[in-house]
Amino acid sequence: MRVETMPLVTNKILAHYDANARILPWRSPPGGTRPDPYHVWLSEVMLQQTTVAAVKAYFATFTQRWPTCADLAHAEDADVMAAWAGLGYYARARNLLACARQVTQGLDGQFPETEDGLRALPGIGPYTAAAISAIAFGRRAVVVDGNVERVIARLFAVKTALPAAKPEIYGWMDSLTPQDRAGDFAQAMMDLGATICTPKRPLCHLCPVAEDCWGRSEAEAYPVKAAKLPKPERLGRVWWIEVEGHVALIRRPAKGLLGGMRALPSCDWAGDDAPPPFAGDWQPLGAVTHVFTHFRLTLQILALRLPKQPTFVFDVEWWPIDRLHEAGLPTLFTKAAMVACQG
Repeated sequence: MRVETMPLVTNKILAHYDANARILPWRSPPGGTRPDPYHVWLSEVMLQQTTVAAVKAYFATFTQRWPTCADLAHAEDADVMAAWAGLGYYARARNLLACARQVTQGLDGQFPETEDGLRALPGIGPYTAAAISAIAFGRRAVVVDGNVERVIARLFAVKTALPAAKPEIYGWMDSLTPQDRAGDFAQAMMDLGATICTPKRPLCHLCPVAEDCWGRSEAEAYPVKAAKLPKPERLGRVWWIEVEGHVALIRRPAKGLLGGMRALPSCDWAGDDAPPPFAGDWQPLGAVTHVFTHFRLTLQILALRLPKQPTFVFDVEWWPIDRLHEAGLPTLFTKAAMVACQG
């Protein structure tokens, strides 16, 4: 592909987007009024390492419950963390609150328009800043997510393996991004990767730039990825303490993994021989496994059913078992609760 043909490729992609753009609750139609920056920011944070299908319901819940950034800024931490439960990567939810409060209290409720200004806010990195600046404010910014990486890697047959290929991919995306409609172009590339240039069996016959694609003949070979190392294994215990139809829940420390979330009491995940919080006839119920970003965790489940509430050395909340689905437990502890309820 010659440099002089770049604008033609860009125009083909935009034309395809104009005719085939996905309808998403946080978007405005192609070429239309720009979307609410609050909606763009919220959706982009939710979409980090999460699918569009999973995010739609959460986005609807958040925008109905907290229609504006100021509403979210004044929400209780526990309510936001509970509403986030199931989306994973809970540091995003804590940063979401911190960012909403900084925008509301320090910036008069207005998101910055520039990438630099946006990156100064909690939880907003280079990609999210570029996406908000381009999509919400119409500024030229180079937006590269996982879908865009795949499209660019195939379009230009990028031989370097990820993640080392990121600067090269960014450079090609920069060459294609127009001065005007940068936000539409970013979303056009995202849609192209999500609906046509898919990881497996890409629909090259439907692609608007198939004839320009250097990697079309072996599309599934791109992007090249470095070999993954096996995740470290960690072990631990979780305790199901039941009294008259209620189970003991704790609030995890604000900082750290699953910070601020309700959870079943558990050890520090340094081994599966940790002693229970007090003596009793603890019954093993099995185990659950959960994969985090940097390790794989297996928790042994021990249960104790008592006639009255015991004394704890930590704060507990007695939650009705038949309403446990309302507690906003992270997926790991939801898995453990399901095993305990069946046992």
